[in-house]
Amino acid sequence: MPPLFFFFFFLFLSLLFSPLLSLQLNHTSFSLSFPLTSLPLSTNTASKMLRDSLIAYSNRTTNHTRLTSPSSPYNYRLTFKYSMVLIVNLPIGTPPQVQPMLLDTGSQLSWIQCHRKPPKVPPPTASFDPSLSSTFSILPCTHPVCKPRIPDFTLPTSCDQNRLCHYSYFYADGTYAEGNLVREKFTFSRSLFTPPLILGCATESTDPRGILGMNRGRLSFASQSKITKFSYCVPTRETRPGSTSSGSFYLGHNPNSLRFKFVQMLTFTQSQRMPNLDPLAYTVALLGIRIGGRKLNISPAVFRADAGGSGQTMIDSGSDFTYLVNEAYDKVRAQVVRAVGPRMKKDYVYSGVADMCFDGNAVEIGRLIGDMVFEFEKGVEIVIPKERVLASVEGGVHCVGIGNSDKLGAASNIIGNFHQQNLWVEFDLVNRRVGFGAADCSRLAQ
Repeated sequence: MPPLFFFFFFLFLSLLFSPLLSLQLNHTSFSLSFPLTSLPLSTNTASKMLRDSLIAYSNRTTNHTRLTSPSSPYNYRLTFKYSMVLIVNLPIGTPPQVQPMLLDTGSQLSWIQCHRKPPKVPPPTASFDPSLSSTFSILPCTHPVCKPRIPDFTLPTSCDQNRLCHYSYFYADGTYAEGNLVREKFTFSRSLFTPPLILGCATESTDPRGILGMNRGRLSFASQSKITKFSYCVPTRETRPGSTSSGSFYLGHNPNSLRFKFVQMLTFTQSQRMPNLDPLAYTVALLGIRIGGRKLNISPAVFRADAGGSGQTMIDSGSDFTYLVNEAYDKVRAQVVRAVGPRMKKDYVYSGVADMCFDGNAVEIGRLIGDMVFEFEKGVEIVIPKERVLASVEGGVHCVGIGNSDKLGAASNIIGNFHQQNLWVEFDLVNRRVGFGAADCSRLAQ
């Protein structure tokens, strides 16, 4: 996976059992609702994380239901607090231990914290204790997944001294996680659970939480648990210190999806797997960008993978900002300079990738820049109102929420969660499409 996908977001979350949680079961389906929370991102940290909390229970049935069959759809609805990232608290093991994990559509491997001692990195979080779960097992070195070159899974693995499968996951910002590959259930209730899934059990890491990998790879949570679709609605960010807003997250059917507009995912054959390409990402065909009503002179080819794989456009829940390759970024920057150039903060680059930043009144500057629109096929658009063109980053500074991916050493266009505010985004895995629907996400979460 391109290093950019590992670049963003530090996560923090803690949620208690919610009275809003509900479960309904019948012969072939059930629905569930539970809370999801996300809190502010540290500006010094670039790791990606999405925040939720998932806790389920059922007193209505004694039938044991496993989430294994595509013919048995299941639906989770979560509400979450959002500032810059989203996190999911998932009940793992038997009996379940609630673990915070980043919901990340840009990566495959899911992993949890299995530190014997609580990590020193604040905020403290309870790590998973394997000895307390009756369904926990560690993969031996002989397991096929432990071979580093199996198709679509290139995680570095090795045999530890106990002949168990050891993995190491390193991130572009210097953070890492390593431990053993294991099998464990996600146990929502006594009657509702997944089969044992392969995930990482980190004994060493530089972040106190884990990741819920949701890309199209065979070992992602979405693939292993046979989810047919999932969606989320990111609310607008609160700008007041310590404040958060709430949004919604579904695994399975979303009752709002009838009004979504869909674009097809771009998929790639084995022969098309080029060095700069991520074939497991949610890739879409971005056609163009408008700013302040003006269509920028950017060739659509800039948003498509070229002969080397550079230029693909992906939807990433884990990235905060949107990232554009150099040619597209320069055109966006030129338009911003045309509108508000004299007001730009000189010699300032946020996180080494974003230099369209301002000290002045963000509302006034946003009004001068105007609305921003990402154009897709079939007339589908993501519209960012002028009120949300700028992101608050640090010390009263506001930046256009777009970074230059070339400065990260990546060659991809990535639409991050900043440009997914007040928008339903649905990943329909069966029909290979991504849906969008404008919404008041804070209101829907109430």
